[in-house]
Amino acid sequence: MKKILITGGAGFLGSHLTEKLLRDGNDVLVVDNYFTGTKENLAHLLPNPKLELMRHDVTFPLYVETDQIYNLACPASPVHYQYDPVQTTKTSVHGAINMLGLAKRTRARILQASTSEVYGDPEVHPQPEEYWGKVNPIGIRSCYDEGKRCAETLFFDYNRQHNLDIKVVRIFNTYGPRMHPNDGRVVSNFIMQALQGKDITIYGDGQQTRSFCYVDDLIDAMVKMMNSEEGFTGPVNIGNPGEFTMLQLAETVLKLSASKSKIIYQPLPSDDPRQRQPNIDLAKSKLSWEPKVCLDDGLKETIAYFRKVVS
Repeated sequence: MKKILITGGAGFLGSHLTEKLLRDGNDVLVVDNYFTGTKENLAHLLPNPKLELMRHDVTFPLYVETDQIYNLACPASPVHYQYDPVQTTKTSVHGAINMLGLAKRTRARILQASTSEVYGDPEVHPQPEEYWGKVNPIGIRSCYDEGKRCAETLFFDYNRQHNLDIKVVRIFNTYGPRMHPNDGRVVSNFIMQALQGKDITIYGDGQQTRSFCYVDDLIDAMVKMMNSEEGFTGPVNIGNPGEFTMLQLAETVLKLSASKSKIIYQPLPSDDPRQRQPNIDLAKSKLSWEPKVCLDDGLKETIAYFRKVVS
């Protein structure tokens, strides 16, 4: 049993992580400012005496005692992180500094939830951890992309300068129950449009690709990384290497939801990557991990969740 802090623990990924860590018998402190996370995501866990909630913004220092820190705090969808781009950058950078400072004081192991966005619009496919990326430092997505890149820099500098015990995972597209219905991400967009009988909006020609990892697989990998051998810092890609075009995803959602919605096309947003697929060889070898849930099965669970949201 450990005392574990999760920043952003009321969000989509954070709530699933909280659930697993409590199930494993740990004491869990969830810290969230509820910008995108909600208490509803944790409502079913509130009777558990091992769970504690704290409203707190990670851009301010935090003084608690903990054995492990999962740093997930940051809006992760373009709709939310572009709403207040300065605050997004602060959350990534100041949040990392504050959590690293806490880890340094308590000698806690700390895991950074980084992102495949550090690769930008990649020129290497699929993306291995050694690839440095192709990122626009002044674009509308830069607050998130560069914020996460800077957070990785801070983690590795704290590791080198202060011998801090760090872990870094780069999360590729993840989906599942408790996704925010209006987060602007492609899976939630398509499902909500399909269930409401609206046109399904594809940006560009629909041939851009993404790889979709079901949330249970992602959380399993994150916990394995946190508890992996000392000295293995990562970064390590976590995602499902199955690659699908946006058109394939839209057609699959239509089929599984039995929707009569039509597919329409809109111009591609600025700096939107054309392709994204993880190379997960490192996760396979170091964590003995690879995803188990296929896209159809994961979408069925996600569609069932969203049916309750729209009902």
